[in-house]
Amino acid sequence: MPRTRAAPIRLPCSWAARKDGTSCQSKFDIFKNAYQKCRYRELCGRCLSHTMNTLHHTEHAMTAPQGPIVDTMPGLHTVLGANGVIARELSLELGRKGLPVRQVSRHPRAVKPTDQLLAADLLDAKAVSGAVAGSDVVYLVAGLPYDTTTWEVQWPVLMRHVIDACARHGARLVFFDNVYAYGWVKGAMTEETPFNPCSRKGEVRAAVASQLLNAMAKGGVNALIARSADFYGPGAVNSFLRVALFDRLRAGKAPQWIGNPRALHSFTYTPDAGRVLALLGQTESAYGQTWHLPTCKEDITGEGFVRLACEQARQTFRLQVLPNWLLKPLGWVAPPIRENIEMMYQLQFDYRFDSSKIARALGVMATAYPKGIDATLAAQLVSDH
Repeated sequence: MPRTRAAPIRLPCSWAARKDGTSCQSKFDIFKNAYQKCRYRELCGRCLSHTMNTLHHTEHAMTAPQGPIVDTMPGLHTVLGANGVIARELSLELGRKGLPVRQVSRHPRAVKPTDQLLAADLLDAKAVSGAVAGSDVVYLVAGLPYDTTTWEVQWPVLMRHVIDACARHGARLVFFDNVYAYGWVKGAMTEETPFNPCSRKGEVRAAVASQLLNAMAKGGVNALIARSADFYGPGAVNSFLRVALFDRLRAGKAPQWIGNPRALHSFTYTPDAGRVLALLGQTESAYGQTWHLPTCKEDITGEGFVRLACEQARQTFRLQVLPNWLLKPLGWVAPPIRENIEMMYQLQFDYRFDSSKIARALGVMATAYPKGIDATLAAQLVSDH
């Protein structure tokens, strides 16, 4: 595959150039210079938010490409957290590119016949090192049980093991992340949105992302962060939309919603996430940055999304809105619901996810909602037979 280069454009960050006006000659120089001069560098004794935002801020002092520098990177591509929907979509795309893939989880399954399978516990440092050995690119797409205490204990350990292993073996790292670290954002979430978590789970995600940003700032690992909005798509069996919308449509029942159905809400299509994770992993100029994965730029409400799905399924529009007060009693008998209570701000207020940076830099666009919904419904029909 040919390598294409384009002149870099400078992000709107005041620390992207040296104080005397001369430009930095390398990403490392820009990164180091920005970190040393960032006004948020002093630590706050009462909380970690300044630390998180310092690391987050320095990342945006780096230059972003106007066009991709694409490598074929024919070496081994390792997926940490195999078997999940994002891991599957990523592996399918890597397979289409003819790249060798190693699937890693406690009980990995092959996506294509040529996949390497390696059983490993990502909480075991030695096992992670063995899984990463020989890899050119490592994709961290693992998920932990949706339990706050589990996240607080296990996520920092998992991330430390992955960073150490990638540094030891010289592998590049692509971390698939969510938006919990941003907290409640008034306006659109962008790659420059500071960390301001308003939930315990958000605090965990901010701390874990900061672990990685810190390692990147010190030059210990060559990595990037790819964030997604709430997702939907074929195989996304544990997503909110699958349970509340698509499964109920298939059963002939009225779709359900929790929170404010008239609040705006962005959704990322899982095949788009997998396709662009693979592209980022092979794009030299993408490293050292955070990227938002392609998501439809058209604003849509929860009610509007349900209406589209009903139209695609050729069913009359119906919607049951569950009151917020119902969550607590339901949480007594259903732990997953209890774990979602602190995240209700995402469904109560506008949740707008801006992926224009990746569209400009790499020329990738999101699948339109009607097309994504249609493919999701079609995949359900196939799974029924």
